[in-house]
Amino acid sequence: MKLSLFSLLSLAIAMGSYSSTSMAQDLQQDLIKKGEYLSNAGDCVACHTSENGEKFAGGRAVDSPFGPIYSTNITPSKTAGIGNYTYEEFEQSLRHGIRADGAFLYPAMPYPSYQKITDEDTKAMYAYFMHGVKAVDVEAIETSLSFPFNQRWGIRFWDWVATDDGAFVADPKQSEEHNRGAYLVQGLGHCGSCHTPRGIIYQEKSYDHANKSFLSGADIGIWHAPSLRAGNNTNLEHWSVQDLMDYFSTGRNYYSAVAGEMTDVIQYSLSHLTKDDLHAMAIYLKSQSGQKSAKSEDTSAPGNTTKLLNSAKVDINSGARLYLDNCNACHFTDGAGAPHVFPQLDDNSLVNAENPDGLIHIILAGARLPSTTNAPEAIEMPGFGWRLNDKEVATLATFVRQSWRNNATKVDADEVKEIRQTISSEVLNKSAPQVY
Repeated sequence: MKLSLFSLLSLAIAMGSYSSTSMAQDLQQDLIKKGEYLSNAGDCVACHTSENGEKFAGGRAVDSPFGPIYSTNITPSKTAGIGNYTYEEFEQSLRHGIRADGAFLYPAMPYPSYQKITDEDTKAMYAYFMHGVKAVDVEAIETSLSFPFNQRWGIRFWDWVATDDGAFVADPKQSEEHNRGAYLVQGLGHCGSCHTPRGIIYQEKSYDHANKSFLSGADIGIWHAPSLRAGNNTNLEHWSVQDLMDYFSTGRNYYSAVAGEMTDVIQYSLSHLTKDDLHAMAIYLKSQSGQKSAKSEDTSAPGNTTKLLNSAKVDINSGARLYLDNCNACHFTDGAGAPHVFPQLDDNSLVNAENPDGLIHIILAGARLPSTTNAPEAIEMPGFGWRLNDKEVATLATFVRQSWRNNATKVDADEVKEIRQTISSEVLNKSAPQVY
């Protein structure tokens, strides 16, 4: 069969049109895939998904000094989410904390850090949330703070004082990898939201490494977010780049294991990043020096504790006895734990935190490591709240905080009682032997 010149031209045009359409679709899919990756880097799912709720449908409470702030539905639902947002409205919400209706978002949404996200990445995230996320037509719980914190217009003035309002600027003196790590840590990763101390109006004291307060450690509720600056008074001084990468991708490394709020960060964010990005973040963090520790270290203290525990000649009601009965099987007499399995208690940042509430919570309720691609086994520490009373927990916590190289304050039974009251009986008793 012979085709006329007209038919050949028509076929060529049709094939060209199909090719262009196919190429456009491929580009759109690539953009959506990139946006999904960036949303993982930004840890969007952890905050915008409630327990047992639909992905990105909101309703998760973020504790604040002013009351619970509930995350919003950011699915492309046109009735309950952001389905009607234009790109410009999405960008204003993401990077400046202003909703489509002009209302100001509470800074529980880390837009002060997201201001550093590039235009290119913001567009990719918009493509993902509009075309790669399932729409959920369910309204999230509305935040209802007491006066005057319910007056969102006042956040305008907070923004003027408390935010930098600037995009990320690469340091020409540093490598491309170093700058990539800085971009992820300062911007999408918003690490400073937890690890940077806050000022009198609850603003982060710094949003980048130009100020030594950046990533120098802070408390988030009952949990201590340790300094990420690699000075002699931090654990990072002894962590290698690989140690950091292991922690980011699995929630555990040779020295430590994740607990508290950081568990979700590992589960839903960092464990999904590429090795190259994790390496870049580690390189950047290792470059940030901290203040040198002024305290002198008693080199005999670790051995003294280990010798005491090895002897087993301890008082029946002592912290040492409680440790041997409840902790020794996993953390051992030298407090070193087991690499990549059980965290080291000796010189542990959570153990030595000024506020002991996080340690108390773990002793009472236990902890569970996240299951990730590189470490699928979700190892769980049992809670001891069902078998230890408040005085015993206080005695045990005090022993751990003052043994080996640890040098922290004593724990009082009243502190334990206060934390116990915040934990449900179901959680407290989950490790208790079952009677049938």
